[in-house]
Amino acid sequence: MDIPEFTARRQTLTAASGDIAYTESGAGPAAVFVHGLATSGALWRHVIEQVDGTTRCIAVDLPLHGGTPPREDPSVTAMAQLIVDLCQGLGLDRIDLVGNDTGGVVAQIVAASHPELLRSLVLTNCDTEGNFPPPAFLPVIQAAARGEIAPLLTVAAANPAAARMSPLATGYEHPGTVPDEVWREYLTPIGETIERARGFERMLTALDPAELEAVAGQLRHLDVPVLLVWGTAEEALGVEWAYRLRDLIPGAREVVEIDGGKLFFPEERPEKLAVQLRRHWGR
Repeated sequence: MDIPEFTARRQTLTAASGDIAYTESGAGPAAVFVHGLATSGALWRHVIEQVDGTTRCIAVDLPLHGGTPPREDPSVTAMAQLIVDLCQGLGLDRIDLVGNDTGGVVAQIVAASHPELLRSLVLTNCDTEGNFPPPAFLPVIQAAARGEIAPLLTVAAANPAAARMSPLATGYEHPGTVPDEVWREYLTPIGETIERARGFERMLTALDPAELEAVAGQLRHLDVPVLLVWGTAEEALGVEWAYRLRDLIPGAREVVEIDGGKLFFPEERPEKLAVQLRRHWGR
């Protein structure tokens, strides 16, 4: 599924907390897909194409990303509430939740605070307790605090060639093959103007390990089926953290390693995740 086809399906739900953009495809039990910072729901477009024959797939856009406007509160806890608001607005009482990168943090907070909402949980490479944010990412956060990220982001948003040399490109095995339309989909909402880029800096500097630490106790009692699918070549969110999650969450029974996969392997190698989702969901 290409970007124009995916974004043509984008819809907006008006919730108490503000408008929420999402893209829906397929029919069956509902699955909600949550991306991380500097991408959008389009990250999941190829995976969704492979599983929407049996599943109602809903890819949400987090605030300031995709089609969702920014929020005053940029915290991951507020993002988790956005997922709950989306489910309530769409009348979803049970979901299969899937998260990547910062979206995995959001998914963990949703799972901890609203376990009754989950039928299952799947996490791909993402931040975890003890690695949120990863030490390797701290220089980016510090640069954002100094106001140095926004000018660079506006350049990358206007120039896909510059985007291929940005920190975002390190999440791909083959950044040179990522189409221009993908860079524009991801970077235009957060970098089209300096004001939006400053908003993204605020999101970066708001990343707070205390928010994930606060739900660790609930995660230790989470008994819904949990699957961890991890790219082995991602350094900042390495596979060792998947095994720590497996040991933390009672419902987590298995870590599936995607050899050579990086952070955005769901986009580059969608078939690797799709087959695991179908197996985990039993459909």
